[in-house]
Amino acid sequence: MFPSEPPVDISRDDAAAEAARELSKPVYGQAGDSLISRAIQKVLEWIYDLFDGLVDPASGGNGGLYMLIGLIALVVIVVLWRAGVLRTTRSTSTEAVFDTARPLTATQYRTQAEQEAAAGDYAAAVRSRFRACVAELTERTVLDERAGRTAYEAVADAAQVVPELRQRLQPGADVFTEVVYGNRPGTPERYAAVVAADEAARKVSTRALVRG
Repeated sequence: MFPSEPPVDISRDDAAAEAARELSKPVYGQAGDSLISRAIQKVLEWIYDLFDGLVDPASGGNGGLYMLIGLIALVVIVVLWRAGVLRTTRSTSTEAVFDTARPLTATQYRTQAEQEAAAGDYAAAVRSRFRACVAELTERTVLDERAGRTAYEAVADAAQVVPELRQRLQPGADVFTEVVYGNRPGTPERYAAVVAADEAARKVSTRALVRG
């Protein structure tokens, strides 16, 4: 039998300070906005109050330490998920560009996007304009008609036909996925990235196709 390790004695103040040090690391600062900051502050206050009743020096503090570790892990997961860091696995069934089996034409989606952007609804404009981009590529036979294709699949498939399209379409695909499926806000700058991708689709020469 190995001798048991000495109990860890952790006070209420030490527990809250340790949580604060962990959550003040740069990766959490990169996660976001004032809403996240306020949420983290509330959690820290809650941990502080919790340890006021849980940490018992007579018991060695082990239970409180384990509770602290669990709470920090939970907050880390929530913050990183909100920031999109953990959302690296993309589901092809839930992140399709089109949500209907009968998409509109590229011109119709483009008009819709322009109206949404004019109204200040950039999240909707991002969605409609990237759909215009993919519809344009389909109409130009760069892409075949395939239901359920994601933005990233559209870029990969288009690049198989016209390799130089990958670099021009990728930023738009990133914005579309982040805004439509990643809960990122639509902004004029993000919409501009999708417009650039759509313009690349409109200007691609079908004579450059290397399908074979």
